[in-house]
Amino acid sequence: MLKFFSMFSVVRGYNILVIVVAQYLTSVYILAHDKPLKSVLLDINLLVLVLASSATIAAGYIINNFYDSEKDQINRPFKSKLDRLVSQNTKLSFYFVLNFCAVIMASYVSFNAVLFFSVYIFGIWLYSHKLKKLPFIGNLTSAILTITPFFAIFLYYKNFETVIFVHAIFLFLMISMRELTKDLENMKGDLLLDYKTIPVVYGEKTSKLMLTVLILLTSIPLYLLLTRFNIGHMDVFFYLSVVLLLIFLLLLWKSSTKTHYLILHNILKFIILAGVFSIVLINVNVVLTRIP
Repeated sequence: MLKFFSMFSVVRGYNILVIVVAQYLTSVYILAHDKPLKSVLLDINLLVLVLASSATIAAGYIINNFYDSEKDQINRPFKSKLDRLVSQNTKLSFYFVLNFCAVIMASYVSFNAVLFFSVYIFGIWLYSHKLKKLPFIGNLTSAILTITPFFAIFLYYKNFETVIFVHAIFLFLMISMRELTKDLENMKGDLLLDYKTIPVVYGEKTSKLMLTVLILLTSIPLYLLLTRFNIGHMDVFFYLSVVLLLIFLLLLWKSSTKTHYLILHNILKFIILAGVFSIVLINVNVVLTRIP
């Protein structure tokens, strides 16, 4: 049982569950909002793409855990202790099995899906092995890889409405902020193991300035979503996001310890998580109006 929880911790099962929910909510309320609800929920191709995404993400967490094992012992000692209950060989075997399953599942949809997930798998490995230790490139790659599962669904439905791109930009900026805040939180381990992250190379002040700029940039999609598009009652979430980002900004310039940065990280995680579930506010009557 302990080994099960250990592997669940390694693959961050809770994150994968959130991504699955997010992919389905995005499909129902945004990407395929003009299709009958039943046809979306019972779409086998969509299910396969979601499962392939989940397998790839889980494999990504495993290979990331493999390369970051030393750093995690410093930054996350309790989690690292739990993760080590499963051997590295077992983790790597599971990594290859998950990636193989993802490609096989993708082949059910199309050859293009196989290519997409093959590139995604390689991108995750390259990030974990090399890119994450580089300033700017590591943060940018991480943010792109995080939103890639939604891009798979986007390509499947081929919905090119402007509002979708604005939502994507908001999510991308939020994830970029989270990654940089996480680097501030993990600065001790990164410094000791020579990870060339932005806080290690350029310092805390520069990192805070960058986060401030990212918040200012986030105000652009926020303004557009609140004034130019019909997002139903999801506007409540975006107004809440404005308040939380202002609180984040005030706390940011007073922060100096790992605990402070952990609080900031959790604020951003809450905004992203709340954003996932607030998608249903776009049209609260969708379940009634779209059942054939």
